[in-house]
Amino acid sequence: MRDVLEVLEFPKVRALLAERAKTPLGEELALALAPLPQEEAERRLALTQEALAYPYTLPEAGALREAYRKAQEGARLSGLELLQAAKALQEALALKEELLALENHLSQVAAGIGEHGAFLLRVRKTLDEEGAVRDEASPKLLAIRRELKPLRQQILDRLYALLDRHPEAVQDRFVTVRRERYCIPVRAGMAQKVPGILLDESESGATLFIEPLSVVKLNNRLQALRFQEEEEVNRILRELSQALAQDEALPGTLRALALLDLIQAQAALARDLGLKKPRFGQGYELWEAFHPLIPNPVPNSFSLDEEKRLILISGPNMGGKTALLKTLGLAVLMAQSGLFVAAKGATLAWPDRVFADIGDEQSLQENLSTFAGHLQRLKEMLETATARSLVLIDELGSGTDPEEGAALSQAILEALLEKGVKGLVTTHLSPLKAFAQGRRGIQNASMRFDLEGLRPTYELVLGVPGRSYALAIARRLSLPEAVLKRAESLLPQGGRLEALLEELEAERLHLEEERSRLLSQMAQVEALRKRLEEREARFAEERAQRLKALEEEVRQKLLKVEAELKALKEKAKTQGKKDALRELLALRERYARSTPTGALEVPRGLEAGQMVEIPSLKRQGRLLELRGEEALVQVGPVKMTVKAKELTPLKAQETPKALGLKPRREVKEVDLRGLTVEEALLEVDHALEEARALGLSTLRLLHGKGTGALRQAIREALRRDKRVETFADAPPHEGGHGVTVVVLKGAAL
Repeated sequence: MRDVLEVLEFPKVRALLAERAKTPLGEELALALAPLPQEEAERRLALTQEALAYPYTLPEAGALREAYRKAQEGARLSGLELLQAAKALQEALALKEELLALENHLSQVAAGIGEHGAFLLRVRKTLDEEGAVRDEASPKLLAIRRELKPLRQQILDRLYALLDRHPEAVQDRFVTVRRERYCIPVRAGMAQKVPGILLDESESGATLFIEPLSVVKLNNRLQALRFQEEEEVNRILRELSQALAQDEALPGTLRALALLDLIQAQAALARDLGLKKPRFGQGYELWEAFHPLIPNPVPNSFSLDEEKRLILISGPNMGGKTALLKTLGLAVLMAQSGLFVAAKGATLAWPDRVFADIGDEQSLQENLSTFAGHLQRLKEMLETATARSLVLIDELGSGTDPEEGAALSQAILEALLEKGVKGLVTTHLSPLKAFAQGRRGIQNASMRFDLEGLRPTYELVLGVPGRSYALAIARRLSLPEAVLKRAESLLPQGGRLEALLEELEAERLHLEEERSRLLSQMAQVEALRKRLEEREARFAEERAQRLKALEEEVRQKLLKVEAELKALKEKAKTQGKKDALRELLALRERYARSTPTGALEVPRGLEAGQMVEIPSLKRQGRLLELRGEEALVQVGPVKMTVKAKELTPLKAQETPKALGLKPRREVKEVDLRGLTVEEALLEVDHALEEARALGLSTLRLLHGKGTGALRQAIREALRRDKRVETFADAPPHEGGHGVTVVVLKGAAL
């Protein structure tokens, strides 16, 4: 009988996992992966979660293990093999230090990497960067190589000198090695010129390679030293190989590296397939679960608990029923093996055993049919399953007479319910659908089928048994209606069960459409509510910011006014009240202009021709014309446009109150340079009024020369002003044409 891991295609999951391993060690662990004790499985899941969040680089553990295996077998490793092993150990130690700093489950695994400082130090002292044994590896090797180098040079010097003495005899001027002895190339027929030992000749026979007699003894000594060097190097490499084989911490390091590789492969599998970490609980609850081995799978959600221990799934063939069984089975096996599962969310029980009766299994040796094979597996379930077991049964009751199969299948379901097991069962038998309808502990379900397109949708529908759709598909394919009618009449009880299922499915589809519509409307309402809340919060924040800014502005202005008033008081004490009063008037005018008017309401009863006051300017004038929200007002010689809501109507008898100041005859100077004509005329009017209030006789207007436009406009206004007696240019030494001196009426010059 096949193992449940094979039935549920778990080896294919292991193969996908092995493909993502970086070393042979991790690949072997992946291919051997199987369910673990629950504590270890939860630890593996935590490790996978950490590996997803923290990628790390693994050393060449495969080369390290191979070198360790050969060393244990007594082999002498080459310098390059030993150097690669040392490099892998060095990287492993660096990885250990890196992961220990995390202080998590990965740190606990990394703690299994041993300390290999003694071996690494010995390798660094013995081998160079290319794996060759250093001269300083031993005193003997150092002595041999100190003699080898000058001896080799002595041989080369003698041979090149010989080549130079007999240029006619040599083929080319170079020294070569034949049979591990230095020699020179000599032309054939000229060997008598260079006495020596013939070591080799060219393929054409035109060149002879001769070891001259003058270097024979030197070559002999060189060869002897080479043998001694090779023997000493081999001895050193054997000792290093033995040191590697005797490193007691190395097996633990290899185990830790293998597990770290496996965990990283599990993280890669979860990332590539969209797997999620499961939780363990009392029942089974999967949200948008899918088969991890099927391309573009359709996700489904379902749960098994004490109220719904079994789900009976029916529906057409090729509708995805078997895939759904394997989806649950693989989720459980993967979770028990420490792997993430194929679902957006999963809570899984920890079954004591998973039973799976999926697919056909005949036994020629035992002479068992497909039906008998099913019965063998069902018998094992009935005999050994417990309330903690998970059962997955495909096509219950198939392979035999439908009536007897239905009766036997119902009895099996009743026995499983009595045991309290949980699981999924698929069937085509209508009596089982009727048995499950409304019965405690078992729930009907079906796989949706698109009748218009004649194709399955692979979507699970809970609470509704499925139809076979045989007659519906036959009608869509235009079989004769008479044949279809006859088939319907031959159904048990006139096909009433199928008709009932059809009515139930129609009602379910209607309810689903209504539910989708309501959910859509709720989503729209929720989105609108969130937008309104965000807008209200934004408006509140902006309002608070504006109020805060306004409060700060008012506070700064109050501080400034207080400071200026304090300065004026001090000035009045020391310099007299006249200058202080003048500055006070200027201060009042400046702040009157900056007073916000947006809060003023448009007054009623405004009519053209009446006298009005402009509070922002502290001036009075005559209203000439109303233009909607704006008004044209004559203030002295100047006509200006202001907001109508800024005007305050004056009663006919109201006249401007005179300032109770004693007239003083002084000269006031007003600087109009840089102002527009309208701004300058306002300043002149204000200055004339203030000069009269102060009892001044003369007013100096500084307008500059420029183009003369400002000077001309000011003088035109002065000619019409009844407060002006006369005006003229200032003396040349006091400004000339750039200054107009005004004499006010009633002033004694």
